[in-house]
Amino acid sequence: MNRQIDGHTILTGLLGSPVSHSISPLMHNESFRQLGLNYIYLAFDVDVNRLETAVEGLRALNVRGFNLTMPNKNEMCRLCDKLSPAAKISGAVNTVVNDDGVLTGYTTDGIGYMQSLKEAGHDIIGKKMTMLGAGGASTAILVQAALDGVREISVFNNRSASFHRMEKVIEDLKNVSDCEMHLYDYSDEHILRREISESVLLTNGTSVGMSPHTDASIITDADMFHKNLIVSDVIYNPRETKLLRMARESGCPTLNGLYMLLFQGAEAFKLWTGKEMPVEKIKEKYFQNGT
Repeated sequence: MNRQIDGHTILTGLLGSPVSHSISPLMHNESFRQLGLNYIYLAFDVDVNRLETAVEGLRALNVRGFNLTMPNKNEMCRLCDKLSPAAKISGAVNTVVNDDGVLTGYTTDGIGYMQSLKEAGHDIIGKKMTMLGAGGASTAILVQAALDGVREISVFNNRSASFHRMEKVIEDLKNVSDCEMHLYDYSDEHILRREISESVLLTNGTSVGMSPHTDASIITDADMFHKNLIVSDVIYNPRETKLLRMARESGCPTLNGLYMLLFQGAEAFKLWTGKEMPVEKIKEKYFQNGT
């Protein structure tokens, strides 16, 4: 079906900075085309300093919804009229639905991440993982992993505002899950080594290593990896970060952020349209050899 933008076309999009690398417009617009939906998805380079103005503009234009990527996920919570339970606990929003001017914030990153692990054949339920970072993506993953039944999660971050936000998230999660959670500072390498050695999964939930700074990695010593460790990264540009390359060379199975992007997008797509994204067709077109 050849789509034509007209007076009935419904706008969705992405707010973040940078966004020019994002493949979200490709997968959403192809999904709209596949299902014959008169929607369009655009990417807008908007940072936190202009986010409130942009959001009020989108509300006034009555867009159906939009995604948030770095660095806007935490700030978007304040701008929503309503929050889903997971978004409220995590303090991060990556998907907004606009119902006649009422903006409801959701976090679909955690759902996307857990589904990407299943897609890769990894089962971490009842096991231990270590998370690098305490920002929006990391928090969403922590919340969903705890709710899904991961036994123990150790989170590492420097002592910044996000560190203190994560302290509150962990306290809130203790009331709704049985997951054992710990928050540590990066500065203690001994603790970092210990926690990784006891984990089946190490996840980088930060932007460290993302293009164009591809020579960066929070983990610099490959001796921290062990043969039973799965190493994942929420980054998908580049498709193999320095962290993932080091892990692969150490014999660890690795996973980048492409399928997390796909499955979190599928959840957002359903929230906006009420329909299932044609995931297999999108995967075939844009995600082959993605992991």
